Amino acid sequence: MPSLQERLGSILRDVLTVENEPDGGLTVHHDGTFASLRVVNIAEGLDLVSLTQVVAWDLPLTKKLGDQVAKQAHNSNFGNVTVVEKVSDKAAQRNSGEGAAKTADVMLRYNFPGAGLADDALRTLILLVLDSGAQMRRVLTA
Repeated sequence: MPSLQERLGSILRDVLTVENEPDGGLTVHHDGTFASLRVVNIAEGLDLVSLTQVVAWDLPLTKKLGDQVAKQAHNSNFGNVTVVEKVSDKAAQRNSGEGAAKTADVMLRYNFPGAGLADDALRTLILLVLDSGAQMRRVLTA
């Protein structure tokens, strides 16, 4: 019987571009986004699928972005939406980090137990989560 991690690769290759990572994880691409999928054993008989999707990157960090992300997070049916604040290298060098132009990446994280799901159900759930992130991307980059 294949492991949950092996099943993920097998069922997703039919519908997505899938890359096997050296550490055993998978990277998938969906509608302008990319995501990492890993299986994490929490306890005997409890394997979680950990999905981290990079929804958008290098967006100007503004109040408008914060408001948009908050609304998307509120409306999301899956996972947690996170804003990762960054300071650009050029601005940091020029201003030593003070008053520097800031950008942000937006991530969607979702963990769920996957061992008991049939292949079609597992694929459908992952695609629903990925599509949720892709919809967020369209709103945030419009």
